[in-house]
Amino acid sequence: MIGGVQVPRGDGTTVIRIRRGASLSDFADRIDANPASLVTVLFHLGEMATATQSLDEGTFQALGAELGYVIEVVSPEDEDRELLGTFDIDLEAEEAAETDEDLEPRPPVVTVMGHVDHGKTKLLDAIRSTDVVAGEAGGITQHIGAYQVHTEHEGLDRAITFIDTPGHEAFTAMRARGAQVTDIAILVVAADDGVMPQTIEALNHAQAAGVPVVVAVNKIDKEGANPAKIRPQLTEYNLVAEEYGGDTMFVDVSAKQRIGIDDLLEAVLLTADASLDLRANPDKDARGVAIEANLDKGRGAVATVLVQSGTLHVGDSIVAGTAHGRVRAMFDEHGDTLHEATPARPVQVLGLTSVPRAGDTFLVAPDDRTARQIADKRAAAERAANLAKRRKRISLEDFTQALEQGKVETLNLVLKGDVSGAVEALEDALLKIDVGEEVQLRIIHRGVGAITQNDVNLATVDNAIIIGFNVRTAERVAELADREGVDIRYYSVIYQAIDDVEQALRGMLKPEFEEVQLGTAEVRAVFRSSKFGNIAGCLVRSGTIRRNAKARLLRGGVVIGDNLSIDSLRREKDDVVEVRDGYECGIGLGSFNDIREGDVIETFEVREKPRS
Repeated sequence: MIGGVQVPRGDGTTVIRIRRGASLSDFADRIDANPASLVTVLFHLGEMATATQSLDEGTFQALGAELGYVIEVVSPEDEDRELLGTFDIDLEAEEAAETDEDLEPRPPVVTVMGHVDHGKTKLLDAIRSTDVVAGEAGGITQHIGAYQVHTEHEGLDRAITFIDTPGHEAFTAMRARGAQVTDIAILVVAADDGVMPQTIEALNHAQAAGVPVVVAVNKIDKEGANPAKIRPQLTEYNLVAEEYGGDTMFVDVSAKQRIGIDDLLEAVLLTADASLDLRANPDKDARGVAIEANLDKGRGAVATVLVQSGTLHVGDSIVAGTAHGRVRAMFDEHGDTLHEATPARPVQVLGLTSVPRAGDTFLVAPDDRTARQIADKRAAAERAANLAKRRKRISLEDFTQALEQGKVETLNLVLKGDVSGAVEALEDALLKIDVGEEVQLRIIHRGVGAITQNDVNLATVDNAIIIGFNVRTAERVAELADREGVDIRYYSVIYQAIDDVEQALRGMLKPEFEEVQLGTAEVRAVFRSSKFGNIAGCLVRSGTIRRNAKARLLRGGVVIGDNLSIDSLRREKDDVVEVRDGYECGIGLGSFNDIREGDVIETFEVREKPRS
């Protein structure tokens, strides 16, 4: 009995597993209790929630401790595994059942990483012999693509799959995810520039993912290039070149002059053969990762997927994250039609009902109905988890304070982009902007494709700004936005969007003021005046005393008079505007007459404090 209500109690060791974003009703079902009684228990614990509200892990832990249960919140991976288990899909058992006879060699998957402007895209351009960089804003890779190239190695035709990741720190999440699907990372370092901050960042991601690294020392054709200095620089970061007795292969290349490209591909294959067992079972349903996805006007949702095991066929029912559909058509990187995709093969897939996110796993389901059910349940679980994450925990003591939260200024944004990876990375970067507690950023909607009427309507209701990243408005939408007074900003380079939003947030901050001392004067004598009251004969000790400045009177370090003003200021018989230190003057403090010898008059002004 807690707070007058009867609730089934545990013995302190009973484990209750709940999913992310579960509600009190879900918890009540697990312990066979009335949800209303749990609302009351939570109220007595100082938190308020409804029976159907998604709650965070901390709230469940507190409730479990009170009722004698050990709460385990299922991780997203376990949650997904349990969800698939309900449809008789067990990926781990499937892998465990594979024997050596089932596994066949597959191509290595390579991610190209490095500092911005060190030539990653130019290098991929040289490898693929297709001009990718020409169409990019500011020479910056804005999307992730995947490509397969062929090279001859030891008399055999070998394939290598490349994942092209953008090269700015704002895409950290995508770069990290790139390393997770990657077998080998090529770290591009410019011979004329050396190791830079993003070089280290990229290297950390590769090492954290546990993938071998091949270093491509680029721009060796440039004047002032010194490829030899790169090797000792990277030794500090546990990348020891083979010529120094280490196991990391360094290859000097020039992407512009197409020098050393074959040596780089050979180094990738040698590293793969020496340190990795790259095999997969092609004779089963396909499993893999969505590398990128976008909304095409004519073709609908187009996803670039990397098959990691099994073989993907045209006609298969697939689920990718919360998107599902049937594979209507598949294309390779050259736009040629494919009928099947084997392990480590990147393909563009048509037929999904919505756009998956970059990094979502995909799998082949037994039929369309199962695919739709898995996608719907994943979407519901994700929605509940997001609601729980967004929920502010409100205690009874903080309730008044919570009501006052309306004073916090909020900048609402609607994000639209051409591909899901770019939108996700932009959101990730914007949410990291921190300018203090007084203002906050809220992304009320994000999506892929042109800016639509629905986006403008949403922005109108929530007083939001629409950010279009490499997209424009659909027909007549710009007119609607003008009519409704909705601000639409267009960007093609991510840094500009981040800078503009940060400036907007800083502009919403209320001004802060600080007091700046101007000068001090010691009272040496007090003169009585029938016209002006008491006049202090002073010696200026520091700074400057200005007429009409704010002042206070100190006696023995204690403030005797505050909010005063220097009403009159004289040097000998002349009225003056200011008197500097070392000079004598007469000061009148208006109607304030409690002045004695030895007092100190301090003057100051209040200035607006610049925000850092």
